[in-house]
Amino acid sequence: MTVTGKLVRVYQVDKQIRGLKSRLRAAERFLAEQTRLLGELEAKKGAIEGQLRQLTASASNEEGEAARVSERVDELRERMNNARTNKEYKALLTEVNTLKEERSKHEDGAIERLEKIEVLRTQLVEIESQHSERVRMKDVAQSARKEREAEIKDRLVALEGERGEVIADVPNSALQTYAELVEHREDEAMAPIEIEDRKRHEFTCGSCMMSLPIESMSALLSHGSLTRCVSCGCILYLEENTREAMAPGAKK
Repeated sequence: MTVTGKLVRVYQVDKQIRGLKSRLRAAERFLAEQTRLLGELEAKKGAIEGQLRQLTASASNEEGEAARVSERVDELRERMNNARTNKEYKALLTEVNTLKEERSKHEDGAIERLEKIEVLRTQLVEIESQHSERVRMKDVAQSARKEREAEIKDRLVALEGERGEVIADVPNSALQTYAELVEHREDEAMAPIEIEDRKRHEFTCGSCMMSLPIESMSALLSHGSLTRCVSCGCILYLEENTREAMAPGAKK
């Protein structure tokens, strides 16, 4: 068997391996996406819970300050009732009015924080609902990933064993060229030669569909040496029906 023929066997096995692995990668991408989205929801949930704790503490503090001021106002009013002079009464009244303004600010601050708390609690309920659904989706994704892995496991082991056998006879130089192409082109590392017009010796690359010189076909027909497309650089090969069509005596 020619070097190109041996490489085609490796290429065909590799395509099957990549096909199986792509199914697993798709499941892994889906799982990764669900994990990412779940993480974002958990971060939002944590942030809101942190804001709620801060606002609750702040609202409690404002309410406490308002209560403290109210107690002070009550004390001053009691003293006002027992004031002995008009001057003393007016001084106490001025302090009471100042404290009432301070209490109003604390009460307004408490109300503002309580309103924000209500908004955040509504948001938290929605996020917790989304979080529960995302946890369910992540569980589904994990199950799907395990199923895909189990589905392809035996076939993948068999193909990798087969690959080890077919690759053994391929020269290292050819394997290196092939490996470099697979890294950049994957399934388009190799491509069949397509016959456009046999009579006029018109052939194209099955990957890039660009015209090929007659020498490419001749090299493969004569000794199957490693031949690459002059346009895209992929390794060319002949499919059996093409080889038969080019055989001497075949109908043109």
